[in-house]
Amino acid sequence: MIPFLDLKKINEPYETAFQEKLKLVLDNGWYILGKETETFEKAFAEYCQTQYCIGVGNGFDALVLIFKGYIELGKLKKGDEVIVPANTYIASILAILQADLIPVLVEPKLETYNINPDLIPEKITSKTKAILAVHLYGQLAEMDKINEIAEQHNLVVVEDAAQSHGVEKNLKSKIYNLKSAIAHSFYPGKNLGCLGDGGAITTNDPELAKVLFSLRNYGSEKKYYNEYIGVNSRLDELQAAFLNVKLHNLDADNEKRRTVAKRYLAEIKNDKIELPFWDFSNNHVFHLFVIRTKNRDHLQQYLTENNIQTVIHYPVPPHKQNAFPEWNNLLFPITEKIHNEVLSLPMSPVLTETEVNYIIEILNQY
Repeated sequence: MIPFLDLKKINEPYETAFQEKLKLVLDNGWYILGKETETFEKAFAEYCQTQYCIGVGNGFDALVLIFKGYIELGKLKKGDEVIVPANTYIASILAILQADLIPVLVEPKLETYNINPDLIPEKITSKTKAILAVHLYGQLAEMDKINEIAEQHNLVVVEDAAQSHGVEKNLKSKIYNLKSAIAHSFYPGKNLGCLGDGGAITTNDPELAKVLFSLRNYGSEKKYYNEYIGVNSRLDELQAAFLNVKLHNLDADNEKRRTVAKRYLAEIKNDKIELPFWDFSNNHVFHLFVIRTKNRDHLQQYLTENNIQTVIHYPVPPHKQNAFPEWNNLLFPITEKIHNEVLSLPMSPVLTETEVNYIIEILNQY
């Protein structure tokens, strides 16, 4: 069976370095907000070309804390509306709700699966105060258009980059909108994944960064003195140590993913399969390679029988989840089409040429 994602194989080359880092952390005897976390925050900020990186417990907390940080600064208040793509992973929407804000769903473009900027203005009301742009599957959202809309309506822009580490708007800049705050996830399956949960926030806003450093640590900048009602969400010292090892290879790993994607796009030739759109720029890091087909379950079963593992990201759209009965009767036809048809093929930097050859061959025979 060709696995959808072989995490063991991905992490095997780092085993010796991981063991050394483990010993270093043990020898230091400092397990929370130590030198490894500080080193990673500095390195990741530099990699993202931002001034600040705040390590947090996971990508979900990163989003929640950004919204709560803006509330503390008075740029948002509880009950404000936040524009968000209707087809995003549920965590994006849950984060808005967790911060006592109101998500307003907007359809994506069928070609890119990212939010359609042309549909945003019609959803803006007097209560709309922010846009959450999600770079879904690893492809950069249309940030120029989104930022222009935000500027016209004086809206805060937050970016969910949980699936898009290293995506480049162009060859000169790694991180999208330097005015905004950007949430990252280091869940093991991400392009930059640790060996557990982990997350970070990058920003160039010194006021926001100051608040976030406190919010993640019980609202405290100085121990036992609390300025805010904070939480306990700190990037684990050991996970930071592992990320320090892996960060150096992120660009090379992303390039391997693009190489696989280029082959899929050039060589999969089957009228029953809709391939994703990509302009072949560096605006995509292919966290996922997502195809569409009208008979998804049949195709998935066919691939399983031919020893190719696939995953559905995501079978149920947010507005159809039992958790949101008030949304269940809403109509988002593009979102529903996406969720009914998408299927994610194996995609990782450790896929072999033989495996890619076989996947393409089997898909073309379908």
